[in-house]
Amino acid sequence: MANQTKYTSAKATGKTNSLGALLSFSVYSAMLGFNRVYRKALNMLDITYPQYLVLTILRERDNVAMSEIAQRLNLESSTLSPLLKRMEEQGILVRRRYAFDERQVILSLTETGGALAAKAGTVPAYVNRASGLTSEENKVLRALLAKLHEGLVKNAELSVCI
Repeated sequence: MANQTKYTSAKATGKTNSLGALLSFSVYSAMLGFNRVYRKALNMLDITYPQYLVLTILRERDNVAMSEIAQRLNLESSTLSPLLKRMEEQGILVRRRYAFDERQVILSLTETGGALAAKAGTVPAYVNRASGLTSEENKVLRALLAKLHEGLVKNAELSVCI
């Protein structure tokens, strides 16, 4: 607990413009905690977090279009392509053109990638334990974060009044 980020909540200080009152800081602080937890687990698998996310999608269902992965991860193809190329060079997955539409790139796990995906499948339980949340709290928080993301994306173009 010595290195944990500590801040005082707005409720405790009575200030609504303090650091503890910023929703973005709360999310940022949680992200830093996630980075610590995931780094430990993913270093053991010798993969990055974006690679882990791709493995998670391909573990759910193999033979997925690159465009679907980009959409699910909220990434541009130009960001995803180099990542997938590295994973292919590492022998984790295979990229191939879809026979009926050569513009589509289909991704499949190799045998090595399947074994790695199976090992990566144990990471969520580790992260959930590390979070200290109950399964119900986890479910509620994910729903709230999805709502937050949707609202931020929808309203990103609003005028800023400073």
